[in-house]
Amino acid sequence: MQSTFGVMIRFGLFLILCFHTLGVHSQNKASLALVKYNGGGDWYANLDTSIPNLIEFCNDNLETDLDKDQAIVELTDNDLYLHPFLHLTGHGNIIFSDAEVQNLRTYFTSGGFLHIDDNYGLDEFIRPEIAKVFPELEFVELPASHPIFHQKYDFENGLPKIHEHDNIRPQAFALYHEGRMVCLYTFESDLGDGWEDPRIHNDTEQNHIEALQMGANIIQYVFINDETNEE
Repeated sequence: MQSTFGVMIRFGLFLILCFHTLGVHSQNKASLALVKYNGGGDWYANLDTSIPNLIEFCNDNLETDLDKDQAIVELTDNDLYLHPFLHLTGHGNIIFSDAEVQNLRTYFTSGGFLHIDDNYGLDEFIRPEIAKVFPELEFVELPASHPIFHQKYDFENGLPKIHEHDNIRPQAFALYHEGRMVCLYTFESDLGDGWEDPRIHNDTEQNHIEALQMGANIIQYVFINDETNEE
């Protein structure tokens, strides 16, 4: 069973996201937060336009009312729990302290959600750190039929390939805790780069839009739909 606090987090965010559709305006809008981590990796890799563009896209196309400004949080920040959706990305090393491991586990079990997006080179570092948080759990690969790929936008083949890198197929992995998806890890797709202004990586407009549409699907699946998190 989810904790009462966890239910409150998710229900509260659901209400905030619905305020725009209902014509009600909240003074405290929900925000998407970028995780600042230690270890030397570039947590700031997509700092300027990635999440802001996703926020704008969701507000315009899902009729959400997300705060237009992204938040930046560390896993030991007192206001971590004010951000039910965290995004973590980068290319290199990442290290969670014991305090961060404990805080992230509490965050997950209290209703929070983390999206990890491999920006090429993150995989070997992030997997051991997440294993510290939930040593009893393993990432489960999501098939193309999973509902997260079939929200407002339909991705028949599953996670889209935004940047080629090693020409490895894109994969989406999830961690489930007590039946709820608490973490989505997108690998060899590079959604975050695709969210950025196309000029930054010379992306095509099609790739940019596909990345934003997949990002919107994640937001819709996690926070708007009656999410039962089929494994």
